[in-house]
Amino acid sequence: MQDRWWKEVRDPATKEVKRVKTALHGQGMRYRVRYLDPEGNEKGKSFPDRAKKAAEDYLREVESAKHSGDYRDPNAGKITLRTYGDEWFRGMAFSGGTRASVRSRLDSLIYPKLGEVELGALLPRHIRDWLAWLTSKKIANSTRSVCFVHLSAILDAAVDDRRIGSNPCKVKSVPRPQPDKRKIVPWSPGKVAAVQAELPERYRLAVVLGAGCGLRQGEVFGLSDADIVREANMLHVVRQVTVVDNRLVFAPPKGGKERSLPLAQSVLRDIDAHIRQVEPVTVTLPWKEPDGPPETVRLVLSTDAGGAVYRSDFNRLVWRPALDKAGMGRTKRQDGMHALRHFFASVLLDGGESIKALAEWLGHADPAFTMRVYTHLLPSSNDRTRRAVDKAMQAIRHVGDLPLAS
Repeated sequence: MQDRWWKEVRDPATKEVKRVKTALHGQGMRYRVRYLDPEGNEKGKSFPDRAKKAAEDYLREVESAKHSGDYRDPNAGKITLRTYGDEWFRGMAFSGGTRASVRSRLDSLIYPKLGEVELGALLPRHIRDWLAWLTSKKIANSTRSVCFVHLSAILDAAVDDRRIGSNPCKVKSVPRPQPDKRKIVPWSPGKVAAVQAELPERYRLAVVLGAGCGLRQGEVFGLSDADIVREANMLHVVRQVTVVDNRLVFAPPKGGKERSLPLAQSVLRDIDAHIRQVEPVTVTLPWKEPDGPPETVRLVLSTDAGGAVYRSDFNRLVWRPALDKAGMGRTKRQDGMHALRHFFASVLLDGGESIKALAEWLGHADPAFTMRVYTHLLPSSNDRTRRAVDKAMQAIRHVGDLPLAS
């Protein structure tokens, strides 16, 4: 610790050490604390006159934090949320579709309100004000919830990087937005059939693959005839068609989770019938990234021009017109192709399939997630309970031949 106003000098004649004023006496901060951070870089902090004890305390705190591993550079938080958030974004291994949606939420719903605030200055009140701002813009609860998750993840990373001491999203005074809890209402078989009938013939198989295999939309468009294992009646789900930086690419299924699922004979017949009418098309796209290695696949579904199907074009030009023609009225988000996965799930649960097996067929990483989404579709246990008890009591009556009341 340096006193910038005074210095000690030795009298050449008497050899006595005396304190004398420096050229800086009375100017600026008096005390300067210097130290080396854990990476060997020199850091410092200045203190005013009459603050010697505070300077000494600060130096002790720094040395203690370095020794315990809790040291944090006091200037580390002097970076805006936008700058650090973009660093975080570049380091995350998002899939193509997820990357685009996260980028959009950062730029349109997080940065406009919080982007220029320094991390070290970000307080719970800023988070509360931001949430109120989203509400004033009539942003849906589900979107607010996802944006909150993104922001909290960025600030968690900032804590891990020792740029801030704590995450202001995780204090009690900040209400965590909760998405609307909507129960899935599966389409009826008639509804599925009506929409399929209104699709162009070359795309009708998409309904079969969604409703009969539970494939996601990108997985439907990424299916190859080589993915079918006929001798085992199984279907391998190993890729999807997605968009990265406005370019079509092949990528692993959501979450990087490949899977195999049983292939019903009726679905296989429909696939074969489609292939007889529309020959699979060989398509080459980059793998995972626009500059990724080329991957060549024989696609079962393709455009009229013989290319891979672009999801947004399909939804706008094919799917929504089919819904209109089928008399669906005003289309809602739940009427997208994902509705076919919900239909598949409802069919399996109604047939007595387990949640664990359903999670595997759908490609969910956690059966608990499958349970939360579809638990209300499980057949009621009331009648099963009554039948089981009646059967047991009847057995007791016959074995013991007891005069039980009828």
